[in-house]
Amino acid sequence: MADGRKRRSVGIIGLGIMGGAFARNLVAAGWRVVGHDTNAARRREAKRAGVVLADDAAEVAAQVPILLTSLPHPRALMQTVRRLAAARLPRKIVVEMSTFAIADKEKAARLLARAGHVMLDTPVSGTGAQAARRDLVFYASGDRRAIRRVKPLLESFGRRVYDVGAFGNGSKMKYVANLLVAINNVASAEAMVLGMKAGLPPRLIYDLVRAGAGNSRVFELRAPMMVKADYSDVTMKIDVWDKDMRVIGDYARKIKAPTPMFDASKPIYRRAQRRGLGAQDTAAVCAVLERMAGLKRRRIASGAPRAR
Repeated sequence: MADGRKRRSVGIIGLGIMGGAFARNLVAAGWRVVGHDTNAARRREAKRAGVVLADDAAEVAAQVPILLTSLPHPRALMQTVRRLAAARLPRKIVVEMSTFAIADKEKAARLLARAGHVMLDTPVSGTGAQAARRDLVFYASGDRRAIRRVKPLLESFGRRVYDVGAFGNGSKMKYVANLLVAINNVASAEAMVLGMKAGLPPRLIYDLVRAGAGNSRVFELRAPMMVKADYSDVTMKIDVWDKDMRVIGDYARKIKAPTPMFDASKPIYRRAQRRGLGAQDTAAVCAVLERMAGLKRRRIASGAPRAR
């Protein structure tokens, strides 16, 4: 492989909603992407997008200088870094992009450091839908030279890269951002249900909120699903979001930061899970609030529901 080609190679461990979008956009931007995922369907999707598949994390790392990890839980992260550490490969930069407890990331970083690698804590602000259109913000923290090196790569599939300082600061910033997302998502559903219960058409509510002072990025992303009452085009599963919320809540309690609004949103997500909506998008909290309000909707010709 020519040196120029090698410099444009990147590995991705975890090809789910987020990692899969990263991979597709990087391929489209001209990168050679080598990927691995334990899920066969995700591997097939990635292969169709032009990703070179590898059997495990070590095989990915053997072909690239930089790896991105987008994983569902800390257990998967530790399995990955143990495999990388045992492979005795030349120095790699591992950009960890998941939302986990800082202690879990620090443990992984220490293991990689002993093997001669460097890990960055670089969570992503954005949903799967935003990832698909490269509308992502990265909170990079850790070794500054490594951050400078990976910045052009991240900018190939995102909007902005921020160096937020010491390792762990990226996760802290992600907790702040996701706390707001959790609240705004439920607030968006609450506003939609109030309007529909008052007899306003869902599309009108969306259009006029978006035009006014109450608008937010979360409302723009999630309210269209609420208008249609269709949460199957998943940008963040409620079950995965539950993991993120537990991480944020644990950290807030640890540092004794009050989170009354965040805490008030939790029962709505829990109700959604109990109703069997865990695999649906987090916008499905609207269905929970509709049921609490005794609101029933019927379809109209345009396909958008109307309150009655």
